[in-house]
Parts: sequence; structure tokens; C-alpha cells
Amino acid sequence: MPVVDIDPDELRELTGHEEKGDEELKSDLFGLGLEFEGETEEGLLQFEFGPDRLDRLSVEGVARSLRYHYGDDRGVDVPSTNDPDFTYVVDGDVPDERPYVTGAIVRGVDLDESALDSLIQLQEKLHATMGRKRAKGAIGIHDLVAIKGDALTEEGDGNSITYTGIDPEGDTFVPLDSDREMTPAEVLEEHPTGETYADIVSEYDRYPAIYDELGLFSFPPVINGRRTEVSTESRELLVELTGTDQWTIDRMCNIICYALSARGATIEEVEVEYGESSPEGERTLVRPDFEVETKSVSHDRIETMLGVDLDVEEVVDLFERSGLGAAVEDDGAETEASGTAYEVSIPPYRTDVLHPLDLVDDVGRAYGFDELEPRYPDVGTVGGRHERSRLEAATRNVLTGLGFEDLLNFHMTSEEEAYDRMNVDAGGDHLGGGDPVRITEPYSEDYTILRPWALPSLVMVLENNTHRAYPQDLAEVGLVAERDDDVNTRVRERRHVAGVLARNDATYEDAKARLQAVCRDFDVALETPPTTHPSFIDGRVASVVIDGETVGIVGELHPEVLVEHDLELPVAAFEFDLEALGGE
Repeated sequence: MPVVDIDPDELRELTGHEEKGDEELKSDLFGLGLEFEGETEEGLLQFEFGPDRLDRLSVEGVARSLRYHYGDDRGVDVPSTNDPDFTYVVDGDVPDERPYVTGAIVRGVDLDESALDSLIQLQEKLHATMGRKRAKGAIGIHDLVAIKGDALTEEGDGNSITYTGIDPEGDTFVPLDSDREMTPAEVLEEHPTGETYADIVSEYDRYPAIYDELGLFSFPPVINGRRTEVSTESRELLVELTGTDQWTIDRMCNIICYALSARGATIEEVEVEYGESSPEGERTLVRPDFEVETKSVSHDRIETMLGVDLDVEEVVDLFERSGLGAAVEDDGAETEASGTAYEVSIPPYRTDVLHPLDLVDDVGRAYGFDELEPRYPDVGTVGGRHERSRLEAATRNVLTGLGFEDLLNFHMTSEEEAYDRMNVDAGGDHLGGGDPVRITEPYSEDYTILRPWALPSLVMVLENNTHRAYPQDLAEVGLVAERDDDVNTRVRERRHVAGVLARNDATYEDAKARLQAVCRDFDVALETPPTTHPSFIDGRVASVVIDGETVGIVGELHPEVLVEHDLELPVAAFEFDLEALGGE
């Protein structure tokens, strides 16, 4: 989940509610689904955001949501735009892997230090989320004064920039945070930012590039040129986005434009001219795309999902307090409220409204989920705890009794975390080496597979906790999965028990002692014959054999694994199949 830093004073100013204290703001934002995570040394409040409301990745977006929440704003807001003066020309040399571009011109923006910091934060958070670390979409923001657009006609009635592709050793430019001319290839090899994002474009035959009349000024998705760097003195901006999907970069552009509009800026449209070689052929688009979409939802569905009785006027009011617009669909006949349906207008910055249930969720938040009265479902039975769940709970109790802190980690991870950083090869016959279950359309590169074993998750927690006191004894009972064609779903799911002991004297014997205590509590026989495993030190690792069946591993983590995770203390660890303690 992204964590965003918010200046509370700026939030009060943008909402127009100077009387709100920090604690009241935290409470109001929690009601909107934003969880307080802490405070920076500079006094900024940190909030964790759900991946659905990307329009709240800046203080401007948060302030907009609060104004709706307080009732200061209502309905759909669409900024007015000026007619286009700039054209983005996409020529036939653009790399096939990254053929799309969009953008806008922003005039009259007032960028003080806090506003510039907020814009940069929003840009980077959008890169990390919707842009998938710039691979799917990347944002470039430039000082328009430093750009000299080519005249489109002899009369000079417009300006243009060109999105094209160039040879890696082609034209040079001075990238940000540099003071010398560099080719795109040199940027990828010698510039810190270039090294970070080199994997995105390194396999391209031609690299993406954006030119004005003076030459190359942007190397997307890697880095902008120093010539067009934005500062607090900038008052007019050129926004350009490139990517692999038009819809994605258009929505990212909308979020940027709304944030700048909240600062008093005027948005000016641009024309995007695609040639015949583009994926959809020759066409001209006008951007930003501020078209208001609509979806329908029935009154009965809203009441059924929320469990409350509402009249039509209340529902329309709740939609408008959510920043949406709502009108009753007229089928020509008078009906009761339960038979009513609503046509709901969705503002251009909302990327999360994909289904009528998303509309119901907005109504529920505006109504206040704390106001909903809990009730038993209208079914004939009352559920009970599954035996596996009882076993999990009992195992957690034993582990906490042994001094472990119980964790609940994400079931999704990346192949790098599960395999590479643990010295494990996918497809091996050792614990954790199973064929991974891959996510077909991952939302983030950090979560591309279901984890095949649990230890990498615990080691990642240790990596993030190096600033905390030791010893750190952590354990988890959780889901692991791997591909298995013998199962009808082709995915074999298991529950594993894993634990780590991080301390200056952690040894194999310490981990084995904990294992013996767990097995003794569940009255099962434990054996630990020597074995080898790439994540553990040879001679300090053993198989976990319970009641004659090999079910796991125990030992001391290999120094290479510790160094990879910046751990300076020894770590002893174990992992085994939960069913060995008495499952089905």
C-alpha cells in the first residue's frame, strides 16, 4: 500500500477548515479509508492509501475528498479547459513497445516549496502504482518557458513537440542532476536514475525521445532534461506522459491536472496526432480526456448491500457528497423507490469505479459505515470454526507462548523476493522451490506471484525492522501455494508454519528447541536428519521430519541471504507444513 506524506497545515488551508485539529483530521480521514501510519521528523502526517483511490495520492486530492465529506462541495467537478495551442506529434519511429502519449498545458500555477514537493510526490506515487514503476506509464513535467515549439504552419498559429524514437547512441542532452551532455545509452550506464530504470528500455532497438525545436529534452520513461527542469519560479508547465496503454496514461494525466487545478492553475488542451504507423492508425486526440462516464445502479441493490432503508432524495444526496452525480433513470412509469435506478456520473479522476458495487461503496462511505447496524445474515445456519482454523489458532497460541510475535503477511510476493534473494531456484525440489503461481495481470511488480513458502516474508519483515531492538522472534501461520497439474485447480494450497530468531547468538539449536516444544505440545514425533538447502548454511541445516514424514526445514540462514537483506545478526529459522501437527 502506498504511504503519502501530508502537511496538516496545508490540508487545512486547501479544505478551508482552519479550525480542524490534527486528531480530528485523522479521524475524518479514517472514515474515508485513509489509515494514519505515523509522523515524519518534519511534522508531516503519513497515511496509508488503498490502491483504488489514486486521486488521493496528494494533499490536493485528499483535500478534495474532505470538502465533499464536509458537504462544502457537491456533485461532479470538471475543470474548464482552454482550446489547444500545442500539438504532440507521434511519428513512425516511436518504439512499438511504447507507442502512446498524452498530456496537457498548465498555465498560471503557483508553485511554492510545499506545492512543488506535493507535485513531485504525486508524480512518483503514480509511477509506483498505476504506472507500474514507469513500465506502463511515465510522467514528465517541464517548464513550458524553456520549450520552443515548432510552428505548425507558415503563419505560426500553433506549436508542437515530437514524440519519436532515436538510436541509443544518438543525440545528446543534459539530464536532470547532471552537468554534462549524455546520450540515452550513457544515461542508462552512468546516471543513477538511468541505472534504476534501464531494464524498461534496454531491450528496445530505439529509445523513446521527445523533441522541441531546440532538440532533445526528455528521455521517457527514464529522465527529463535539465533544460526544462521545474522550479518554484515556474508558472507554466508542459505535462507529457508516455506508456504502453492509452487509457492508463490518460487517467494518470487527469489526476495530475486535477491536482494542479486545485492550486488555481488553468488547464489547456493539447492535440495528439498519431500517424498511420500507430497501433490504431492515423487519428487525432484532444487531451486531457475529461469525459464524464456514467454507470447505472438500482435503488434495491443499494439498500440490500448496505442493509438500510433510504429514500430517493437521500441516495442522490449521498452520491453528490461522494463527488459523483446522480439522476433517476426515467422509464416513463412512476415506481416506488425500491424500483428506482440511478444513472451515476463519474468524474474523470476516478479510476476505481468499474462496477455498480463501487457506487454502493461510495454511498456507504458517505452514509457512514459506523452508522450501519450489524445484523445476523438471513440464513438457516450459524457458522462455526473449521478444524483447520482451530489448528491454526492453537499453533499460534503455542508460538506466542514460546516468545514469538505473531505476523500476518501478504500472500502475494515477487519472484525476486521468493527465489532470487533467498538463493533459491524456481522449480527445485527443495522447500520453497516449487513452480510459482503467477498473477496474470499484476497490479504491481512487487506482487506477481503467490508465495511458494513463508520464510521470505518473515525475512523481509526483519529487513524492514533493522532500526528496532533485538532480539526479534517472529512467526507466522499462513498460506503458501504452487503449481500442481495433479490438482483440479492446478494450484496446490497449503498452510505453513514459519519462524525466525534474529539475535547475536541465534543458532540451529535455538530453532530446533522451539520446534521440539511445538511438536511436544501437539504430541507428534520430531526428527531432524541433516540435509542441504541453498538458503541455509551447510552443516547447520536439517529436514523437519514429523511422524516419519519430511515436512519442512530448520537451520541457520546463509550469510549471502543475510547480506542481501542488510541483516547484521545471525538468523535461525524453520518452516514446515501445518497439517503435520494434526491436520486432515
